[in-house]
Amino acid sequence: VGRLLPLARVITPNIPEAEALLGEPVRSEAEQEAAALALAERLGCAVLVKGGHGVADANDVLVESAVDDEGAPRVTWLRAPRVKTGNTHGTGCTLSSAIACGLAEGLALPEAVSRAKAYLTGALSSGLDLGHGSGPVDHMWRHRA
Repeated sequence: VGRLLPLARVITPNIPEAEALLGEPVRSEAEQEAAALALAERLGCAVLVKGGHGVADANDVLVESAVDDEGAPRVTWLRAPRVKTGNTHGTGCTLSSAIACGLAEGLALPEAVSRAKAYLTGALSSGLDLGHGSGPVDHMWRHRA
């Protein structure tokens, strides 16, 4: 962890993963933000702690390794209602891949994360229902008639 993650531009742990990395529970938005801040400081990269496993809606917090005008890490909350669906297989991979695509396009990190979150919300909301159990998100939702 200490050698690989500092090479990353951003990591995207969900709440259980953030808890495992820190050894502390995350039960509120304040604790979610504190976890993102602690991980960013420890690892030297930006951290998006995803709230899909959280206490309320699907609210994510991004802490950038860059600082604001007062020398504090930049914190951005990305809020969205939870999409009620059983088709959530691949949400984390979809989000991180979409963020990587935005960064490859030259977007600033907050914009890349915001667009990726909007894409994932659409993919979850589309209603694709394949197979049994937790099905996949609909990566092609924008292209369906």
